[in-house]
Amino acid sequence: MPLTRDQAFQQLQSWTTNPSLLTHARSVEIVMRAAAFEYSDGADVEMWGIAGLLHDADYDQWPEEHPKRIVDWLRQHDKDIAYAVSFHQTKWNLLPKTMMDKCLLACDELTGFVIACCLVRPEGIATLEPKSVKKKLKDKAFAAKVDREIIRSSVELLGVEMDSHIQFVTEALKPHALELGIGGKPQ
Repeated sequence: MPLTRDQAFQQLQSWTTNPSLLTHARSVEIVMRAAAFEYSDGADVEMWGIAGLLHDADYDQWPEEHPKRIVDWLRQHDKDIAYAVSFHQTKWNLLPKTMMDKCLLACDELTGFVIACCLVRPEGIATLEPKSVKKKLKDKAFAAKVDREIIRSSVELLGVEMDSHIQFVTEALKPHALELGIGGKPQ
């Protein structure tokens, strides 16, 4: 029986209590669902969404082991999702097997970075453009923990232009601005 979103969400909540990590998990789920349509022909949207939702599920409790625990748990439920989550840990030096693997890597860091950009803009995501995101990428002090090289190399691996992928991530997140807290400051 395939892993359901409800099962995945329960697992996420059992290991993750940090509100920022929960928002990140949800935002990457949203983007991965959109990526299933954008970057793959006939992909399992549910599977891609679950990969996004669970990719950092063990980080809150076991950051030094991440993503070993969630990968071990996922192997019992869905080996393809387990591999995608393994691949997103670039220190493991795995090769991508599927488009889902590439998309999870290309969407994870960039989604977090786009969210960070939205949080410092009075209008949030509403008017965010790729040029603004790229300008912030050059500012090493902004969202300093985000690995710019992973963003660059993962978008290259995906085989798309940086501007178009930033626009894709932004458009995927826009309908969820209120839920994700990136709608901007009330006027």
